Amino acid sequence: MTAVGLTNILLTNDDGIDAPGLQVLAQVLPGALVVAPQAQFSGCGHRITTGRPILFEQRTSHRYAVQGTPVDCVRLTLAHWQPDTAWVLAGVNQGANLGVDVYQSGTVAAVREAALHRIPAIALSQYQQRGTEIDWQRTQRWSEKVLQILFQKPAPGCFWNVNFPHLEPTAPEPELVFCPPCTQPLPMQYQATPQGFVYQGVYQQRPYDPAADVAVCFRGHIAISQMGLG
Repeated sequence: MTAVGLTNILLTNDDGIDAPGLQVLAQVLPGALVVAPQAQFSGCGHRITTGRPILFEQRTSHRYAVQGTPVDCVRLTLAHWQPDTAWVLAGVNQGANLGVDVYQSGTVAAVREAALHRIPAIALSQYQQRGTEIDWQRTQRWSEKVLQILFQKPAPGCFWNVNFPHLEPTAPEPELVFCPPCTQPLPMQYQATPQGFVYQGVYQQRPYDPAADVAVCFRGHIAISQMGLG
């Protein structure tokens, strides 16, 4: 994909710099700067590092592995490596970030940080059903399609949250559906054990609003939500 007229794009994630989903975005946007955590930081939310030095490894002229969180990666890029960043993209996350997931997601936190600086931003996540493999080539094709559209819809002070469905190989191509984020909670199911409570909630059995992103993605379509900072 050629992002006509777009330069100074930052790619990051919370799965770590070697994650396959990040490689998908790097293939879609080969000229982008990649600044991502050296290790996995899934579920870290909007955490930042202030009490210790943040070490990093420069792997190439356009690729940095940071010993910090996804938000650290965005902040360091804006402060030092690419202050004139025009877009921030995070993902493609291995697993969905639907509805209330955005409050715990490091992937979504990275683009929220960008939005706080009034930089247009997009989080992309690939829903994965338990025990299945992700077809990353298909995810790449969907990413190209979505980005061609959303790059025409910058929303400084907001950000886009995109979730790709899990589909069988023979399923028809999904529709792109602009929809609100779901406001239903995750399941509260725990089992008491001698070691403490163990979470037993099943992601696929979460409650959801019928027209919101969880329902759209579970029905096999690409859910696209515009998220504010309020």
